[in-house]
Amino acid sequence: MDGAPTNDKPTGGAPVHAAPMRATPSAAAWPLAERTVPTLLRRQAERYGERPFVSIGTTRWSYANASAAAARTGAALRRAGIGRGDRVALMSANRVECLEVFLGCGWIGAISVPINIASMGPQIEYFLADSGARLLVIEAGLVERLANADLARSGIETIWIVGDEAGSREPADLAAAATARIGPLPNIRVVSFPPLAGTTEPADVQPGDALAILYTSGTTGPAKGVTCPHAQFHAWGANTARILGVVATDVLCTTLPLFHINALNTFAQAALSGSRVVFEARFSASRFWPAMQAAEATVVYLLGAMVPILLAQPAGAAERAHRVRLGLGPGVPAAAGAAFFERTGVALLEGYGSTETNFVIATAVDAPPRGTMGRLQPGFDARVVDEQDAALPDGSAGELVLRADEPYAFASGYFNRHEDTVRAWRNLWFHTGDRVVREADGTFRFIDRIKDAIRRRGENISSYEVEQVLLGHPAVATAAVFPVRSELAEDEVMAAVVARAGSVIDPAELAHYCTSRLPHFAIPRYIDVALDLPRTENGKVQKYKLRERGVGPATWDRGADARRAPDPKAG
Repeated sequence: MDGAPTNDKPTGGAPVHAAPMRATPSAAAWPLAERTVPTLLRRQAERYGERPFVSIGTTRWSYANASAAAARTGAALRRAGIGRGDRVALMSANRVECLEVFLGCGWIGAISVPINIASMGPQIEYFLADSGARLLVIEAGLVERLANADLARSGIETIWIVGDEAGSREPADLAAAATARIGPLPNIRVVSFPPLAGTTEPADVQPGDALAILYTSGTTGPAKGVTCPHAQFHAWGANTARILGVVATDVLCTTLPLFHINALNTFAQAALSGSRVVFEARFSASRFWPAMQAAEATVVYLLGAMVPILLAQPAGAAERAHRVRLGLGPGVPAAAGAAFFERTGVALLEGYGSTETNFVIATAVDAPPRGTMGRLQPGFDARVVDEQDAALPDGSAGELVLRADEPYAFASGYFNRHEDTVRAWRNLWFHTGDRVVREADGTFRFIDRIKDAIRRRGENISSYEVEQVLLGHPAVATAAVFPVRSELAEDEVMAAVVARAGSVIDPAELAHYCTSRLPHFAIPRYIDVALDLPRTENGKVQKYKLRERGVGPATWDRGADARRAPDPKAG
């Protein structure tokens, strides 16, 4: 990334403030009052007009089209009774309706609540109830998930059904087909995604107004909704575009889902730089390079585990037959990044950010892979602190805490969770829960997570939520869930369980029990059945001992079990 080294070498852990950088666009280039979605769309429509902007599925938008789509979708939302501050839940893969609803909500001052499409009934129920969403927009192929969700606990009044398995947008019987699959929903109106006719003027949105609530996995409780303001969305895009050196001639291409900050950030990068963005339907290792070639991509976006998966594919000419000049690859090990560059010619930039913060730490574009997080970026301060928030000197491991120079560049807190917000943002610093070291040259090096969270396949997993599902099984008395090392760049989920008196736990059956209750990426790969778990004097499970013990000879491996199973397609 285009991050210049800082010459600041404070002692005693004093705040590190990045040196100015020669790059555009920057968040500060726009007055704070103008860092809203309506202003962004209108200004760029006036500036770029019919210049190609978005490609998603078979849809092609110019900059003028994007602004018009927001105005049309905003009008449809208002006709449905959605107003300023109302929450609209959105459960969709990468398709145009997802962007339409997200931008339409921003246009009228409503708040999007994107939901991971891997979520099952219990998670969907929780997200809807916790956010207080009034409207749910959901793909027809995901509707059956609602059968296991108690929507009476939520505030949902209307459901818009998007498309069908064949990809059609508005079949006449779409709502009826959905109702037939999940049964009647008392007091909830189920309709097809409405035609987008007519436009509406944008609301007088302020930069600190909430644009989206993005749920991130908790550590000692259920997922928390991160309240992301309009100006944070703007800062994400501006900072990332500057770091990557994005210019108007670039084509940004991502396979990441629009229910994550990563893909939404890519949209903002393109919007601010005047470039084009292509959203692929999903990540496919075998089709990745042909897709990049077809998109004429120059900048790509990869998560840590995706790179080893791509490297595991047979080498071929497609890995060089592309225009990609740069990739953003947070969490990619240095060795994997070097091997990726050797095979594909694409350098991967490391970086650090979170849903609560922004793109705050990054490596430089011309820096060789070193396995570091990079250096602090302009507009942010960072400290490494001990348990009492006292600053630590360079070379000492402690928690990374962050703050932004400008208002609303970070999230404004956790939705309806005052105590959690105060705890995370205590002493005017956001506490990341990550243990890092700041080296004497200003680079940050990741050590581990302080928080009890697991990251697998690019997804953050709450150990608490997995434990709650396991404890719901009639044979399980105690459960502890923790990360163990993966063959790839991230974690695998492991569970240690103790059976109830008189019960026997079958690990394969327990894993199957989880399939309808957890997203596929959260289902434990490894299960240990134990007589008891290591505990402190006050009875708390010592997960660090379980992590140290890791996978043993008696551990059940879901991956190995799946490999032993006969192939249903064979013969």
